[in-house]
Amino acid sequence: MVAEHTEGATPALRHEPTVEDVLKAQGVLSGVSRVTAMEGSRYLSRLVGAPVHLKCENLQRTGSFKVRGAYTRIAGLTQEERARGVVAASAGNHAQGVALAATLLGVRSTVFMPVDAPLPKVAATREYGAQVRTHGQVVDETLAAAEEYAEQTGAVLIHPFDHPDVVAGQGTVGLEILEQCPEVRTIVVGIGGGGLAAGVALAVKSLRPDVRIVGVQAEGAAAYPPSLEAGHPVSLESMATMADGMKVGRPGDVPFKIIGELVDEVRTVSEDALSSALLLCLERAKLVVEPAGASPVAALMTAPESFEGPVVAVLSGGNVDPLVLQRTLRHGMAAAGRYLSLRLRLPDRPGVLAALLGELSVADANVLTVNHVRTDPRLGVSEAEVELQLETQGPQHCVEVTGALRRAGYTVLG
Repeated sequence: MVAEHTEGATPALRHEPTVEDVLKAQGVLSGVSRVTAMEGSRYLSRLVGAPVHLKCENLQRTGSFKVRGAYTRIAGLTQEERARGVVAASAGNHAQGVALAATLLGVRSTVFMPVDAPLPKVAATREYGAQVRTHGQVVDETLAAAEEYAEQTGAVLIHPFDHPDVVAGQGTVGLEILEQCPEVRTIVVGIGGGGLAAGVALAVKSLRPDVRIVGVQAEGAAAYPPSLEAGHPVSLESMATMADGMKVGRPGDVPFKIIGELVDEVRTVSEDALSSALLLCLERAKLVVEPAGASPVAALMTAPESFEGPVVAVLSGGNVDPLVLQRTLRHGMAAAGRYLSLRLRLPDRPGVLAALLGELSVADANVLTVNHVRTDPRLGVSEAEVELQLETQGPQHCVEVTGALRRAGYTVLG
């Protein structure tokens, strides 16, 4: 049974969502969310051996898919519920989605964010119209504060993933994929709490049961594999990943059931793979994608031979803090073999360091840092040690640079 609702609004779903609910959500979102671009990737297509397309939800309004579920949920509230306002808890993407959706619908919104939430995300949430309150160090603490606020004020809590309306809204991504790439055989989508993966699986499997759905989680925040094995949501004791959008310690009950029934496989990817994928999206696709949003690309890069094409990888968001982007890119460069660290033993006399740098210039290696050690008990009276960090063109170039130094007579220690 659905609650009464205002004219023109979608009823708030009180049942397990169906493909009909996703289709209704698509109508509600018409003119609100963007039909985001589907971009082909020549590099990934060569790697996989089949066409690979990128579904660019990083170019969605507010920078991620979250506005789809948030708007669908708030649009389904009764007039009385809207008058009480809405509240949400988020470190970034859901916060911005709720703020914009509420503003578009004329509803007052309050968003709780962790005290160390990236300043650009806090500023964007305010600019979209929400009142921002900071509380807690992690999202679980922030969510507890939002729940307490809802109890005290009567505001409606807009959960980031654990509600049928939210799942239905996110499922519109799946409908667009089928319209834009009707020949798709595999869809790869990241999983945090599970709202997006559940919605995509629900929409796609209902209309095209032959399409394989692969979910992806960060190794350091992978609650779904143990939960699926146990047959019920299991809470993680700790999480550690650069993919903030995947730091969800327990699957949502609503998406968990759908994912357990309809998602064919859930994989995990390493931090190295995430940073390499982010770097690839930036360099090859010219797309700024946050680590969680790049997780499907990381899965493709890790095991390209295991995906049947055509493949669609969902880039779920692009709201990456500039400082995080800087660190992640450095990590990605190292993981891709673009940095080379060397330690060399040299004679301690004038001109030797200059000659070494000349050899590196001939080898086309860019020197990033030099640490020249001359007073160390390990060194002889006439010896010095140099630690170098170099920027290279990749793993093969690293081998070539090291070989060139050895052939020039330098003692390379590591």
